[in-house]
Amino acid sequence: MTSVAAQPNAYTSGRLPRWFAPTLLGVSVAAGMGVIGLLAGAGAIAEFSIVPAILLGALTYVVMITVISRAAEGGRAATDRLVTALVVSAFVIALLPLISLLTTVIINGTDRFDITFFTHSMRSVIGDGGGALHAIVGTLIITALATVISVPVGLFTAIYLVEYGRGRLARSITFFVDVMTGIPSIVAGLFAYALFALIFGEGLRMGFAGSIALAVLMIPVVVRSSEEMLKLVPQELREASYALGVPRWRTIAKVVLPTAAAGIITGITLAIARVIGETAPLLIVAGFTSSMNYNPFSERMQSLPVFVYTQYANPGSQVDYYLERAWAGALTLILIVMALNLIARLVARAFAPRTRR
Repeated sequence: MTSVAAQPNAYTSGRLPRWFAPTLLGVSVAAGMGVIGLLAGAGAIAEFSIVPAILLGALTYVVMITVISRAAEGGRAATDRLVTALVVSAFVIALLPLISLLTTVIINGTDRFDITFFTHSMRSVIGDGGGALHAIVGTLIITALATVISVPVGLFTAIYLVEYGRGRLARSITFFVDVMTGIPSIVAGLFAYALFALIFGEGLRMGFAGSIALAVLMIPVVVRSSEEMLKLVPQELREASYALGVPRWRTIAKVVLPTAAAGIITGITLAIARVIGETAPLLIVAGFTSSMNYNPFSERMQSLPVFVYTQYANPGSQVDYYLERAWAGALTLILIVMALNLIARLVARAFAPRTRR
C-alpha cells in the first residue's frame, strides 16, 4: 500500500502564503488613504493628497510585514522581508515625484491641448487663444542644428579616444570632456553669447546661437556614450579584420561602427532628449518672440521651454489663459521627450547585432 505524502500547509509550516504580502501592501495603502482622507475631512490638513497617503501606507506595510513575519516565520525570514519591504518602499517613493509630476501636467495641460495650440502662434494674441506652433518649430530647428553640429564632433572624438588616443593628449581630452559634462547650462549660453558678440556685436539674438549653446551641452554626452559603446566591441573583431589586411580606418567604418551602431544611436537620441528642454541658454542667445521664424540665422527664435517660461513669468491681465498655455507647452515638451526615448529603444532593438546563426 503506497502512502500519500502530506502536503505542507503555508499557515502551519512556518511560511506565509505568497498572496499575503501583496494583499497586506494593498490594505496598508488603502488604510493610509483612508487616514489622510479623514484628516482632510476633519480639517487637520489642507486637502487630500495621494503622496502622503502612499507614504503612510508604505510605512505601515513595512512595520506590519516585519511583525507578522517574525511571529509566523522567525527572525531570519522577518529580516529578509524587512529588507525586501524597504527596497520596494524606496522604489515606490522614487516613483512618487514622477507620478505626481505627470499627473499634474496632464491634468493642467489638457485644457489647451487642442488643434489651435498646434496650428497658431502668439502673434497679436492678448488673453485667450493663440498657440505654440512658432515655439515647436523653433525647438525642432534649433535642436536639429545642434545635433548636426555635435554628433560628428562627439563621434569622431570618441573614435579617436578608443581607437587612436594614447598618452597625455587622450587623457587631457577625457578630463575636459568630463568637466564639460557637468557644466551648468547657463554657462553654455554665456559662452555662445560671448562668441557671437565678438563676431557680430552686442545684443544679437538668433536661433543658430541657441544651437551652438545646445551643441556645447550635447558634445560631452555624445562623446561619453559613444566611447563606452565602442569599448564594448570585442577586440577579436578588430584583430580578425586586421588579419585580412583591412586598414584601420576601414575596420572602424565597416566593423566597429556597425557593431556599436545601436548603442551610439541610443546615446545620441538621449543626448537630444537631455538638451531639448533647456531654457536658460536659449533665453540668453535665441531670445523670444511671438511670431513664426523659420530662419535660424536671422532674428529671434522662440523655443518651447522659453515659451513655457514666458507664459508663466509674464502673464497679462487674464492670468488663467497664460497658465493654460504654459501647462499645455509643458505637456507637449514631456511628450516629445517620451517620444525620443521610445525612438531610442526602437532604434537600439532594430540595430542590435544578431546573435543567432
